[in-house]
Amino acid sequence: MIGYRVVRGIVFAVSKALWRIRVVGQDRLPRTGPYILAPSHRSNLDSFFAALVTKRRVRFMAKREIWKSKLLGRIVGGLGAFPVDRGGVDRVALRTAGACLDGGEPLVVFPEGTRRFGPLIEDLHDGAAYLATHHGVPVVPIGIAGSEEILAKGAKLPKLKPVLLVIGEPLEPPRREGPIPRSEVKGFTAELAVSLQKAFDEARAMQER
Repeated sequence: MIGYRVVRGIVFAVSKALWRIRVVGQDRLPRTGPYILAPSHRSNLDSFFAALVTKRRVRFMAKREIWKSKLLGRIVGGLGAFPVDRGGVDRVALRTAGACLDGGEPLVVFPEGTRRFGPLIEDLHDGAAYLATHHGVPVVPIGIAGSEEILAKGAKLPKLKPVLLVIGEPLEPPRREGPIPRSEVKGFTAELAVSLQKAFDEARAMQER
């Protein structure tokens, strides 16, 4: 936990100095218990930014390729990341994610699955909704504005642009005894898509003022 605080403090200080990072709506985060943070995804740096919305330790899936770099692997590992294979359903990563939630930790899951371009939130994966419905935890949408400009897909060096994160209202998953129908998971994904689009639009609008 001390290691996490040290790494988080360094990342926060760098983000504040270079990108004047701001977070709006922190009062919407649950104060205790597990929940899923569901950010928009336009840059590799979004994982770092999402980890800064709370002082609590957060866990998140990160593509296994990151661990090819020992330094980067140590940094993201220190921030609570664990590897996921993106070629299909990684059941080991899903079990790790579920164990994090069952252990009371917040978890970051990118509903878009991979980095996207432009202002639209669409084609969401069911991962966040699946974990939320099966573990009975809320999902908190986060719109991140500015990250696409500082480190776009394919860029080698980051630009010095301001970054703004807007935290939306938490979404409670459908709760029922027994198996969760796939239709309910997909319905919750659709609900999340609307809320994430709203948070993303709000972040982009505030960024342009």
